[in-house]
Amino acid sequence: MKVSLISLGCPKNQVAAEQMLAALSAAGHEITSDPAEAEAVVVNTCAFIEDAKQEAIDTLLEAAELKNGRLKTLLCAGCLAQLYGGEVMAELPEVDGVVGVGSCDKIAAALESAARGERPVYMDPNDAPVQEAERLVCTGPAWAYLLIAEGCDNRCSYCLIPSIRGPFRSRPVSAILEEARSLAARGYKEIILVAQDLTHYGADFKDGTDLAALLRELCAVDGLEWLRLHYLYPRELNDELIEVIASEPKIVKYLDIPIQHINDEILRKMNRRDRGADIRALLKKLRERIPGLVLRTSLITGLPGEGEAEFEELCEFLREARIERAGVFPLSPEEGTPAAKMPHVDTETARERAETVLSLQAEIMDEWESSLAGSVIEAMCDEYDPETGTARGRAYFDSPGVDGSVVFPGPCMPGSIVQLRVLSAEDGELRCELI
Repeated sequence: MKVSLISLGCPKNQVAAEQMLAALSAAGHEITSDPAEAEAVVVNTCAFIEDAKQEAIDTLLEAAELKNGRLKTLLCAGCLAQLYGGEVMAELPEVDGVVGVGSCDKIAAALESAARGERPVYMDPNDAPVQEAERLVCTGPAWAYLLIAEGCDNRCSYCLIPSIRGPFRSRPVSAILEEARSLAARGYKEIILVAQDLTHYGADFKDGTDLAALLRELCAVDGLEWLRLHYLYPRELNDELIEVIASEPKIVKYLDIPIQHINDEILRKMNRRDRGADIRALLKKLRERIPGLVLRTSLITGLPGEGEAEFEELCEFLREARIERAGVFPLSPEEGTPAAKMPHVDTETARERAETVLSLQAEIMDEWESSLAGSVIEAMCDEYDPETGTARGRAYFDSPGVDGSVVFPGPCMPGSIVQLRVLSAEDGELRCELI
């Protein structure tokens, strides 16, 4: 069959999508990027928050409209499938089968079953060891994700991830290194390490394995130029790990550290292990120990306990900390989470506060980017247009699909790392010249 896969949500979902594409291809199916050409469509869904669930449902319904043409089979995979199982087909009869997060290796079997007119539901346990599987990488020409662990043990009171993806399970060091070497051999220069909590890596092995040791081994892989880290939780960002990040030139000095809030009582209610003073001290230490560091975080407005004073405390912290990058989200009270049962502000107020923080962060980012004029930065070339002579890429502080970009006169080869002088900045795009 000709199959198209649509992947929604986070980088971990992207890795699962690439594994499913490889499995489908190995089973003899033809892959197409255009759903309108496909006989079967797989939607790899996210269900982290209500907006993500709605996007997943809308995407499934949009794909189902193609059944008036060539499309015969529609599968729902990933987090929405894991959360609701067979209920997905009961609520959306257009869907012909579901495949949970622990059953990606069964995607070809599910497709063939659905094509026979059956209604397959593949829901393997979500606490099994992380699957080792081939991937059909379909990100940039020179960068790829590398999953090092699955699941989460943090149990933040607003979050469904542990219920969907199960407890934290690390991949063996040997498997991660083997995949990293394979990616490097295929020309991928930048590897983005992903897990729900990178800093917890190896804790489940109980043999001393940790992220610092893994990073040292990854930095020794020939061909890899950049290692980027998504996501680091504050409590386990210890001195040894900070030293590795600071001293290894392949680790880009860009850290994504979700803090969610700064108020102590809100952090306590969210079951976060840090308090405001801990976060402030950590950020200060990181700035001192890692020259050129750029920070990214995620924040939630409207959390239980957030009144006007607590919200202003968050804004004042951001004015002081000058965090360069931030994702800001209004609280989505998810059914089944403790936070959903706690008193909190209405959705509209949470959204208004998110907009306020986004506006504040935009000012901070604009001021920081303007300060870069005249400086020299390291960047990776993602694409070059010989007709215009223009190259586009990302500075070390730009994560693909998340942050900004750099534009400069070429020539350059995709994947090459170049030195650029910043000329100007506007709306997240740096205009540069090639040195």
